[in-house]
Amino acid sequence: MTFILTLHSIVRWLTVLVAMAAIVKFALGWLQKQPFDKSARALSGAFGGLMDLQLLLGFIFFFWNGMMIPGGLMLSHRLEHLTTMLLAVIVAHLPAMWKKADDNKRYRNTLFAIVLSLLLVILGVTMLPGSRWLTITGLF
Repeated sequence: MTFILTLHSIVRWLTVLVAMAAIVKFALGWLQKQPFDKSARALSGAFGGLMDLQLLLGFIFFFWNGMMIPGGLMLSHRLEHLTTMLLAVIVAHLPAMWKKADDNKRYRNTLFAIVLSLLLVILGVTMLPGSRWLTITGLF
């Protein structure tokens, strides 16, 4: 199970890097009124895909190892983390609703969705005990 937690921790950083690149791309695209191109679709898809992978890894860890503590008590911070992250994944997939919108609106809405999703991720990580942002949890 340490492998899943380590992978979940590493993918977190990949997700943040893709989110930062997407924020720059979508902000420039919106402000410069650029056409919504292949790279914009790829960044949006990569961010959504990484969020899905994070959710899958999180579910595996939560249900296999993390849901119960000795004595069968639910850890509320893990449930809060899971709920917040599920909301973040839903928000990350909102850009699919704007496929037929004009390019400027698509850039703007996708930018806001990624920023909101990233803010939910930050909130979700802070719900866990200890400082988890600066470490890779697990094997390292």
